[in-house]
Amino acid sequence: MTVREQQQERERLTLADWATKSYASRGRQQPMEECPYRTCFQRDRDRIIHSKAFRRLSNKTQVFISPEGDHYRARLTHTLEVAQIARTVARALRLNEDLTEAIALGHDLGHTPFGHAGERALDEVCPFGFRHNEQSLRMIDRIEDLNLTWEVRDGIVCHTGGRKADTPEGRIIHFADRIAYINHDIDDAIRGGLIRAADIPRRLLDSLGDTHGRRIDTMVTAMISYGQQHQEIGMDEKTHHEMLELRQFMFDYVYQGTEAQSEEQRAKNMLRSLYEYFVEHPDELPSDYFVLMTQGDPLERVVCDYIACMTDRYSISTYKKLFIPKSWNKIED
Repeated sequence: MTVREQQQERERLTLADWATKSYASRGRQQPMEECPYRTCFQRDRDRIIHSKAFRRLSNKTQVFISPEGDHYRARLTHTLEVAQIARTVARALRLNEDLTEAIALGHDLGHTPFGHAGERALDEVCPFGFRHNEQSLRMIDRIEDLNLTWEVRDGIVCHTGGRKADTPEGRIIHFADRIAYINHDIDDAIRGGLIRAADIPRRLLDSLGDTHGRRIDTMVTAMISYGQQHQEIGMDEKTHHEMLELRQFMFDYVYQGTEAQSEEQRAKNMLRSLYEYFVEHPDELPSDYFVLMTQGDPLERVVCDYIACMTDRYSISTYKKLFIPKSWNKIED
């Protein structure tokens, strides 16, 4: 037996009946020779980590645009926190941890610069609309052609929105994503002076926990207890309702209309300008994107691809290059 076959046998013996087994995967869009050492889901995880899209997450906004300080979350640190939470749940429920991790690491590969402000900007201008979960799937299928398994692709595109993932591992990510961003955004908002811990409704602190770690522990424990009882992914109604209340608190006091979001309109205007420019000048698109049009993809879709792939820093640099006048002479002191 190869190392991979030994691992597959361990999955058969140790994973729960309702877990997704790598040897039963629905496969890839394009056939690939099996790796002798890694299961298909382990291989997907590695392909995601080595992708260009994953590296770019380190310079993409999570929530707060251009914060001053080194400890605010970026899209990459959010992704890692989602993966940690999701793996804890998967391990406790004896689900497939490798599949769970691969989906978690890939779920935001299609996110825009400047977080949801960037997503809204592209959704407003692109005739096809723009959703970051759908763009994540397009990123792995069309732009980087990672050729991932059906289960990982399904979990990525279904991590948000109304459609549930087909696997329990994919459904974990829907909850782990919310648990991560609600709690780390509270942490960042307190650090930035936007709210105080005392501003959070007392009954939510008493019930969910009065620290970052306790709140995450409460929500993760609720998921594990629910999974053990029902062999399904979810939470008890009380904890789920309180989590959504906490999320609404963040919308009311942090996500909308605060000083931290004061740059959002400027970011949206900048991305709209970039979109309009490249629609009018498709010959200036990098060759990797231009070739997508020669293969039949609409211009507007490809321009969205290019802008969504930009980091915050690169989009600002490109905007300056295209729209900010440069000095033609050097001023002497």
